[in-house]
Amino acid sequence: MDMIRSYAKQLRHELTTEERRLWYRLRSRRFAHYKFRRQHPVGNYILDFVCCEARLAIELDGGQHDEREEYDRQRTAWLNQKGWQVIRFWNNEIWHNEEGVLDEILEKLQTLLPSPRPSS
Repeated sequence: MDMIRSYAKQLRHELTTEERRLWYRLRSRRFAHYKFRRQHPVGNYILDFVCCEARLAIELDGGQHDEREEYDRQRTAWLNQKGWQVIRFWNNEIWHNEEGVLDEILEKLQTLLPSPRPSS
C-alpha cells in the first residue's frame, strides 16, 4: 500500500492539462463547498478525483481509453462493490463542456449528500 500512496503522490505533480483544469475548479472547497482530493488511492487503485464524504470518484478518460475499457469496467465494479460511485468524462468534455461536467458532478453529489455548509 505504501507503494501506491507514493505513486499517487508522484501523480499529483504530473496532472494532465485536463486534470489540472478540473482540479482548479474542485480544489479548496471551491466547488459548492465539497472537499475533493486528487490522485487518491482506494484499495489498489488511484482515482483521479474523489469526494470521500460522498464516496464519489471522478475519472477523466483520454484517447487511450479504448485500450483500457475492460480494466476500467472491472475497476468500476470493484469500487461499486466497496460503496463508491464512479462518473467518467472524456478529456475533451473538460474543454468543450466544462459547465456541463460540473453540473453533472453537482447533481450526483446532491443525490449522495446533503449540501455542505460553507466554512467560516
